[in-house]
Amino acid sequence: MAAVNMTEGSIPRHLINYSVPLILGNVFQLTYNAVDSIIAGRFIGKEALAAEGMASPVMNIVILGISGICMGAGVLMSEFFGAKQYDRLKREMSTAALFGLYFSLAVIAVGIFCTPALLAALHVPAELMGMTTVYLRIIFLGAPFTYFYNALSSALKSVGDSKTPLKFLMFSSVLNAVLDLIFIGCLGFGIVCSAVTTVVAEAMSAGLSIWYVYRKIPLLQLRPGEFHMDSGLLKTTLRYGSVTALQQSCQPIGKLLIQGCVNTLGVDVIAAFNAVNRVDGFACLPEQSISHGITTFVAQNRGAKQTKRMHEGFRIGLVLEFVYWILICAAVLLLRRPIVGLFVAGEGAEAIVTIGSQYLGTMAFFYIYPGFTNGFQGFYRGMGMMKMTLLGTFIQTSIRVICTWILAPKVGIYGVAFACAVGWSMMLLVEIPYYFVKCRTAAADTGTGC
Repeated sequence: MAAVNMTEGSIPRHLINYSVPLILGNVFQLTYNAVDSIIAGRFIGKEALAAEGMASPVMNIVILGISGICMGAGVLMSEFFGAKQYDRLKREMSTAALFGLYFSLAVIAVGIFCTPALLAALHVPAELMGMTTVYLRIIFLGAPFTYFYNALSSALKSVGDSKTPLKFLMFSSVLNAVLDLIFIGCLGFGIVCSAVTTVVAEAMSAGLSIWYVYRKIPLLQLRPGEFHMDSGLLKTTLRYGSVTALQQSCQPIGKLLIQGCVNTLGVDVIAAFNAVNRVDGFACLPEQSISHGITTFVAQNRGAKQTKRMHEGFRIGLVLEFVYWILICAAVLLLRRPIVGLFVAGEGAEAIVTIGSQYLGTMAFFYIYPGFTNGFQGFYRGMGMMKMTLLGTFIQTSIRVICTWILAPKVGIYGVAFACAVGWSMMLLVEIPYYFVKCRTAAADTGTGC
């Protein structure tokens, strides 16, 4: 697919054409995560479902930290592409790739070594400790594949190609599902196999991305003599990427703390919470995909110094977030019980379905909040204002964790849902005034942000 210049042409068409493949790609990515949980819960047991649920926020810290670094690099690449500085774009890609290699290897070493202590700190029940430890250590081995897929995906998206990463996620999702059904559903292998098939799927998506770039996108191809770190770009990448990684990591760190609270409420609630977390992911990631579209659009037009178009694109992006919320709210309200029922079977399944559907019936109305918070985050990322995205996420996560520990012991899983709404509301109370006071009044300055 050819690169797409968002500095000219229809704004709604650019945002929709960019966001829809991202939405589909995120759905497929969550699908192969959900398939693991569904098959684990139905063929291995609720203990396996609970174990994967407790391992998930730990690995999400790594995944979102990786994607945060890649997102920061992607903002720079979008700016260089919009400004037609193609040499700098290529040097940025080389810098991000080499840094990512060392970073992902460190993640493997630290992750494997620290897993038992981390799970103990999360109050993982003794009967689930061994299963969760083995599963998580295998998942850590996939960190390099996760990094290189995200890095290449960010590079492709920075030049307007959001469709190609979707194709590779589709393939890896189907592969993961087929392998799980064969080795777990048919042959009866346990949770170790579930972790291995996930790593295999990640490796395939990374390998396909590398193959595609070297077959189709000369602008992004790095030859042996071009692999080096540019010290200036590395400094900027780390400034953008580290703040973005911290911002991306705030959510899973918050989920870890929330999981620690949920873990005190019993195995049924743990299993139900794992199931509804998957649904939350399906509901919110399309909102994040629209946000990424806003980021690339704003960054390209910022590089081209088209301020009015940049703000108009942000406004249209918020409209898309609202329209999506109406659709997802209706879908979750209608289908919440059968969706949760996919994750469990046999004795005790009805109790888990009831707990999960209570949560989703409340959350359906609250999904509007992350739609708008993601929209503002996308704008601030595109402007290079990474500290603002970190501040907003930190406020949301902190308040959400505090409210969960206060409410969940008293009202159960409803408390987790209301804690989310309070956190998102506080985040908007910071982001909205800042935009109108700082960004709109300084709209002429696109070189240094708002």
